[in-house]
Amino acid sequence: MISREHLIEMAKTYGTPLYIYQREKIEGQYKKLTNAFKQTPTRFFYACKALSNINVLKIIQKLGAGLDTVSINEVHLGLKAGFAPQQILFTPNCVHFSEIEQAKELGVHINIDNISILEQFGNTYGDSYPIMVRLNPHIMAGGNLKISTGHIDSKFGISIHQLRHIERIVKTTKLNVEGLHMHTGSEIKDVNVFLQGLEIMLDLATHFPNIKYLDLGSGFKVPYAPDEKATDVDLLGQKMHETLVAFKKETGKELEIWFEPGKYLVSESGYFIARVNTVKQTPATVFAGIDTGFNHLIRPMFYESYHHIINLSNPKGVERIYTVVGNLCETDTFCWDRVLNEVREGDYLMFKNAGAYGFEMASSFNSRMRPAEILFSKGKHHLIRKRETLDDLLTNQVEIL
Repeated sequence: MISREHLIEMAKTYGTPLYIYQREKIEGQYKKLTNAFKQTPTRFFYACKALSNINVLKIIQKLGAGLDTVSINEVHLGLKAGFAPQQILFTPNCVHFSEIEQAKELGVHINIDNISILEQFGNTYGDSYPIMVRLNPHIMAGGNLKISTGHIDSKFGISIHQLRHIERIVKTTKLNVEGLHMHTGSEIKDVNVFLQGLEIMLDLATHFPNIKYLDLGSGFKVPYAPDEKATDVDLLGQKMHETLVAFKKETGKELEIWFEPGKYLVSESGYFIARVNTVKQTPATVFAGIDTGFNHLIRPMFYESYHHIINLSNPKGVERIYTVVGNLCETDTFCWDRVLNEVREGDYLMFKNAGAYGFEMASSFNSRMRPAEILFSKGKHHLIRKRETLDDLLTNQVEIL
């Protein structure tokens, strides 16, 4: 963890609000994963939608991971960051066929998640380019409904009940299906959810003779609240190894397992610092109003997610109860009735676990500029994205009056 002194120093140097990422934490999380699954042929593709700053992508690339992308622009970012095409997995949904064609021309792994695109790809390219098929296993999993992607009402993937339809398209168009993919959700604590998904995938794999790998998505839980626990990846790695050994013994096939960790790699590396503008007492509560809002950290409002908050400026102050809110013209509440060390105007509040889906989902709502981003490594801090200015807000606007 970065020391309080370093965090305050960076807040004073670069201003607030401010995102900070610790390189060593990202590297440590990747090492945990590779150690947990070392008994099984496994590849990890970082889900860059969690945090796509090119410096972070370069760190991930140097670790030896691949890159999971969901848009053609993320594919281009990955190539620019130094990933080879075969290190990049493209898993879009609801995109035009032309975007799939662009990915093919770039030479990356392509994951197709609907019958229409599957048929178009087969009719256009036949067996000339290997693909993956994203399936919906109809498993309800994840921290809340908004991040559950494998249930029957989800837009993601082709239903496993449409297997016969998939097989007909593959046979008719001679598609070369090398991999199957599923992703049931995020914030999954129970390793049995992953094992249930693996059993489904192994059963389906027998229907595709060219299968080489199974992609189980990700969804590894990271602890946001102090009493939460992460997914036991060591236990999962052991159980998965046992399942795959049994599968090989029965079928003679050894399949490579792919994962797409995003939040697991970068969430705990991130810190978000804001400054207290005002302390406002009402008959119902005491508001700590800070110099940011859901335009910079949307997770508490969008997902009702918890972020642990620490008063960096007054760590030994008397504990009191506060509702922490932002400065937007909307309700933007970060937490209700949270116990914090006494908050004073001018204090720095730090949000933990802010590395994933923080800056990445930020906007300039209310014409408030996006924050700067800092990389902290080996005791030193480096600016990796400048704070936006008014000129940035006006860029690409065309004045006609």
